[in-house]
Amino acid sequence: MLMEMGQHHEIQWKCSVGSIRPGFPSHRRVPGECGHVPAVRKGHGGLIQEEQLRFSNDSEGDRRARRQRKGLCQSFSETKLFPGLFGVPELSCPEGFQEAQNKALQESEELVQKACSTPPGPETVMIFDQLSDSLCRVADLADFVKVAHPDFAFREAAEEACRNIGTVVEKLNTDVELCQSLRRLLADETVMSSLDPETRRVAELFMFDFEISGIHLDEEKRKKAVDLNVRILDLCNEFLIGTHIPNKIDKHVLPEHIRYNFTAEGNYLRVAGLHADCPDDLVREAAYKIFLHSNSQQLARLEELLVSRNSLAQLVGYDTFAHRALQGTMAKNPETVRQFLEKLSEQLSKRTQKDFEMMTKMKTKLNPHNSMLMPWDHPYYSGVLRAERYNIDPGLYCPFFSLGACMEGLNSLFSQLLGISLYAEQTKRGEIWSEDVRKLAVVHETEGLLGYIYCDFFQRPDKPHQDCHFTVRGGRLKENGEYQLPVVVLMLSLPNSARGAPTLLSPGMMENLFHEMGHAMHSMLGRTRYQHVTGTRCATDFAEVPSILMEYFANDYRVVNQFARHYKTGQPLPKNMVSRLCESKKVCAAADMQLQVFYAVLDQIYHGKHPLKKSTTEILKETQEKVYGLPYVPNTAWQLRFSHLVGYGAKYYSYLMSRAVASMVWKQCFAQNPFDRAMGERYRREMLAHGGGKEPMLMVQGMLQKSPSVEDFVDALVSDLDHDFETFIMDS
Repeated sequence: MLMEMGQHHEIQWKCSVGSIRPGFPSHRRVPGECGHVPAVRKGHGGLIQEEQLRFSNDSEGDRRARRQRKGLCQSFSETKLFPGLFGVPELSCPEGFQEAQNKALQESEELVQKACSTPPGPETVMIFDQLSDSLCRVADLADFVKVAHPDFAFREAAEEACRNIGTVVEKLNTDVELCQSLRRLLADETVMSSLDPETRRVAELFMFDFEISGIHLDEEKRKKAVDLNVRILDLCNEFLIGTHIPNKIDKHVLPEHIRYNFTAEGNYLRVAGLHADCPDDLVREAAYKIFLHSNSQQLARLEELLVSRNSLAQLVGYDTFAHRALQGTMAKNPETVRQFLEKLSEQLSKRTQKDFEMMTKMKTKLNPHNSMLMPWDHPYYSGVLRAERYNIDPGLYCPFFSLGACMEGLNSLFSQLLGISLYAEQTKRGEIWSEDVRKLAVVHETEGLLGYIYCDFFQRPDKPHQDCHFTVRGGRLKENGEYQLPVVVLMLSLPNSARGAPTLLSPGMMENLFHEMGHAMHSMLGRTRYQHVTGTRCATDFAEVPSILMEYFANDYRVVNQFARHYKTGQPLPKNMVSRLCESKKVCAAADMQLQVFYAVLDQIYHGKHPLKKSTTEILKETQEKVYGLPYVPNTAWQLRFSHLVGYGAKYYSYLMSRAVASMVWKQCFAQNPFDRAMGERYRREMLAHGGGKEPMLMVQGMLQKSPSVEDFVDALVSDLDHDFETFIMDS
């Protein structure tokens, strides 16, 4: 029922696993279309040009004075003064989480009683959704605060709130009396036939949550299911923390001439990542072997997590955890995922081998004494090949991608495609957690205010270096007829600019911005009646489609040309630079995608039939050499850094399948004209508007006007690897 903690959060991580930037993490971008950046509009503080107005590092007083001079700060601000985070009155201090939690729990108790005493009807579903909303409003907000707030006391209080709400949710998921109230509704054919499709689906989804939590079991087994769920939550948190902890090594173990690449701590060197972009092969090798060195405690956590997930799945009636996790997705079952990955791997095989051969030749050229291609070489030498073949220097692109210009590009695209504009909103005291956070109002040209996006874009101490989307409050139709506006946070890791200068984005940063804004638009436009299925609360292998689709817009010159201007000269980004950048991403792209297939296959094996035939490290070695192709490095355990095993357990394939769908939607619907308003409205109507309130494959069918097969998915992905003939000839 309600939501499975750890999955309902809708945190759409956009980071590279293992610091390798292939497939999902690095579908990096660049856009275009002819036209000029519109002049700065007066009125609702539009996001146009001069990003200093909202995205610089000057003082709040400087920014306010500038807005007043430019006449840019009309806003949709509400009349009430919000004293706490996100305008939640209780959250003006860390202790407020306890108050907010208690309030939510009291409200949930009242709603449980109400649900149990209400006759079967549409009101039953509405009460269940209210119950879900009362807990989500605290849990979702706490999910963000526990990882992003600069104050440790806030993070700690949020973590405790998450745990407490999660425990309550698991108990509610096994509350027999509460389940019976829903079962009575589902059993009443007359009432069910009178419900609209969305209400019926939400009722069925609530029942599904009961069933996968073991509601059908006897009391002893239900208690065991709750205990397993709670333990899994703890293990997930512990494992996630462990994936980021640096390793230390005696500095005398490493050659003196490479020690400066790592942080010194007395007689030790701290290795906190893979240094994948370092040109020194020895540095990358050392970082790989040290950072990925096995850790017995982390290994024990992973093994217990996998065993616990399997035990829970079998306890509630599934063969494996993967079978349980894939219910309701586009893939539906592990067999389809296996077929998809196998067919994709077959199609990639020859291309991947050619990519590895190119990398080996480049390594031989640069390092003739040690030319064997190793896992730590893939990200570096693929980058070298891209830069050499297309003469790509990210520094040449950054001046054209100031943050303000990129935001204006998004604003212009959304306006033309969906009739939506982004407006700067003045925040109240205590509403934001860092002074450089900006609040945007999302406004439709006829429907008005749709929701809010908080932009937490800049680096700061203790802030995670992932680019991600958080749902803070889901949208829903309230009992009084008003619509509860969705609230989301987009978190990036952009560098802080020098005072008076704009923030300049690399092509990859720009593409990530477009990707995360795709999630945000899904949240804003998935205006469902029920918050249980609002926005990105949908199947994982569908949730990435809107964000990845935005990458295709970001790689189209017609889109890029509307906003990419040199921040000093105003010169537009030349078309050939955009074309070369886009084509450069296809260099070694097969090997990048094959790496993603390896990750996805490993994830499926770990969550497949138990007991596992071998240790997780032995499975890693076998799968890496069979599926990926580069040799396993002894004494390493990459799986212990595989953070996506927490949020994407048995679902890592989702990035590839979502990319396949996004590719088909782009080619069929937007490639001819990325600003086609009629197609934009169709996209909203068929894919965005339903959130999770409609079967994901039905949404895809509605958009594509056909039901795609596994072969269609594979063909879409592989065809994206083909070079553009015109650009190829020009560069040759």
